[in-house]
Amino acid sequence: MSLSAHDKELIVKVWTKISPKAAQIGGDALGRLIVVFPQTKIYFSHFADLSPSSPQIKAHGAKVLGAIGEAVSSIDNVSASLSKLSELHAYNLRVDPVNFKLLAHTLLVSLSAALGAEFTPEIHLAWDKFLAIVAAVLSEKYR
Repeated sequence: MSLSAHDKELIVKVWTKISPKAAQIGGDALGRLIVVFPQTKIYFSHFADLSPSSPQIKAHGAKVLGAIGEAVSSIDNVSASLSKLSELHAYNLRVDPVNFKLLAHTLLVSLSAALGAEFTPEIHLAWDKFLAIVAAVLSEKYR
């Protein structure tokens, strides 16, 4: 899957708008992930509190959106920008790669909630394609 120049423009435009709230959106997305897909809790068993509003969940969600920001900044080479993160999740953390797709879904929901009516079908499609690329890149080291 590839992004058109217009897709990239939309992704960067939205990121510029949401980046001041990235930590909040990331925390929301990760909180949604563990509620909607409870099987993902096993990767956070070292957290004292696994509730969606837990400080540890919120902090990790902020880190997730930090990585998304790096991918946006390197939108023409997402693979290089997320290579170390892919290695960490594949070799050290051993996260099942299907979870990257689940997180992409909850990120789309959180983006929609944050943007409201500004989250148009066109923006939704661009971000869906972008997050599919991110999920694929994070799964690269499993092959």
